[in-house]
Amino acid sequence: MSGLIEGILAQLGPAGAREIAGSLGADESLVTSAVSAALPAIIAGLAKNASNPQGAESLSNALNDHSPSIFDQLGPLISAGGGDGAKILGHVLGNSRPQVEQNLSQQSGLPIDTIMKLLPILAPLVMGYLSKQKASQSLDSSGLGGVLKAERQQVEQRQPGLGGLAAILDGDGDGSIIDDIIGGLTGK
Repeated sequence: MSGLIEGILAQLGPAGAREIAGSLGADESLVTSAVSAALPAIIAGLAKNASNPQGAESLSNALNDHSPSIFDQLGPLISAGGGDGAKILGHVLGNSRPQVEQNLSQQSGLPIDTIMKLLPILAPLVMGYLSKQKASQSLDSSGLGGVLKAERQQVEQRQPGLGGLAAILDGDGDGSIIDDIIGGLTGK
């Protein structure tokens, strides 16, 4: 497991996973498995977004709107269906979101409709944790991009292809998901 992912899982803790599972009416062990599979996909999407200066600056600015205390507000986040989580996923996963959801469903054993409810809850948690890292490490947009790139590389070493998610995010098969994500945002 990698630094950011371990940090997010530690912040969430067993009680948080239990609370999410309860709200989804799903088995806690399956939800935990899905969370462990989903976080690398979200991080990989963010890393690709932050791999160019404009994307890194945009992400850095977006983190200003996300509080590190989101983990203390898990109940309201769950009640709100993830708040702005769907919007975050739109930026991070673009048009690949349905394929990512299907892949996560297959990996975790959770039904697709449960995955569709889980991801919008996880996205603000990831952003809140990144906001905390940005502040605690005094990261500018370039530093943030570097942290995400290093995290993605660590995850790729431990889980090549992100369990098939990297191929899904790379819709045109060119080995890079950034053009696919940007294309999803611009409609090209």
